[in-house]
Amino acid sequence: MIDRYTLSKMGNIWSEQHKMEIMLKIEILACEAMTKIGLIPKEALEKIKKNAKFDIEEVRRIEEKTKHDVVAFIVNVGQNLGPEARYLHMGLTSSDLLDTSLSVQCVEASDLLVNDIKKLLNVLKIKAKKYKDTICVARTHGVHAEPTTFGLKLAVWYDEMIRNLARLEHAREGMRIGKLSGAVGTYANIDPSVEEYVCEKLALKPANVATQVIQRDRHCEFIQTMALIGTSLNKFATEIRLLQKTEVLEVEEPFFKGQIGSSAMPHKRNPITCERISGLSRLLRANVQVALENMTLWHERDISHSSAERVILPDSAIILNYMINKFIPIMEGLLVYPKHMIDSLSKTKGLIYSQRVLLELMKKGLPRDTAYEIIQGCAMQVWQETSDFKEVLCRDRKVRKYLKTTDIEACFDIKYYIRHRDRIFKKVGF
Repeated sequence: MIDRYTLSKMGNIWSEQHKMEIMLKIEILACEAMTKIGLIPKEALEKIKKNAKFDIEEVRRIEEKTKHDVVAFIVNVGQNLGPEARYLHMGLTSSDLLDTSLSVQCVEASDLLVNDIKKLLNVLKIKAKKYKDTICVARTHGVHAEPTTFGLKLAVWYDEMIRNLARLEHAREGMRIGKLSGAVGTYANIDPSVEEYVCEKLALKPANVATQVIQRDRHCEFIQTMALIGTSLNKFATEIRLLQKTEVLEVEEPFFKGQIGSSAMPHKRNPITCERISGLSRLLRANVQVALENMTLWHERDISHSSAERVILPDSAIILNYMINKFIPIMEGLLVYPKHMIDSLSKTKGLIYSQRVLLELMKKGLPRDTAYEIIQGCAMQVWQETSDFKEVLCRDRKVRKYLKTTDIEACFDIKYYIRHRDRIFKKVGF
């Protein structure tokens, strides 16, 4: 089942309430740092720490007048401080507060997503091992190619998600950046030690250099990484959708008692959750374009990125969190039909073994193009007739000139194609 607590937790990370809680924490930490260097009396700091609070509804009322969210927040906090309010936000600019709190939110969101991916990896690993020896046909261009195993398909997914985990962890570290360096990043009105202190307390690192904002290539990388992970999920979901087609039906996403596939057709069992994952992945990719545009700001900063980020960052994190937590139960309850996989292997009447026969002719000394022409000719007969590929080969004079019946028979050993599966699984880390 979906971990609804996890989903609600991701939503809470991006709530206005939580954002302002982080902003308040930053303001108090900045006061602590300024007390350490003698800019704020200790008595004032104690009063600030005791009385600093905000009321989100009051902040919204003040913002109706100021048209400035950070000013409204500072005014509201200051209303609870009395004379000590003069020390609040001293030497800071709005983006010091907003960008640093945004970084905290991105790191927190990344932590949840990292945990999600680890859960999915565990499920993929279990399923890949279970179906390591379950033979099925591989398809290229949608056409039957050669035998593989369903476990190897899942091992590919597992290996890709391992890379996605590494990408997300890298992007998380890229967002573990704070900035309290003033209006244009020069520390003109704030000591650099304040930034160092606040960032350390928040488990962030100070930006090496900044303008009024943390540079948006970091945020873009984070958005791109989430889109890449979402696109991997789309890739996996699309494979399930293709394998669930009625004429294939090798796998099927779970279908529960009482579930309705169609309002009109009672027989329908549709891959609706996989389709939902595919659809949501499009939103993640669309958000990447916005993130790329956000990188280019006028001079030391304009505000064109801000409104868009308030949509694309929480939306992308929430969407990806939802997608992973939808895909995990799909994989846990995936219906796999090995008998249908065996049936699929025989649909092309042995043509999937054509390369093996080609190579056997080449071993007998035939040039590749000559051998290829012979085997392709035999294969085309199978496409056009009802004959079995092995039968066509056995009665073809050009083939029989070089291959005995036993040689041809040996080419149709399906175990030959999957003999290295253990080695592949070991490379993947199983």
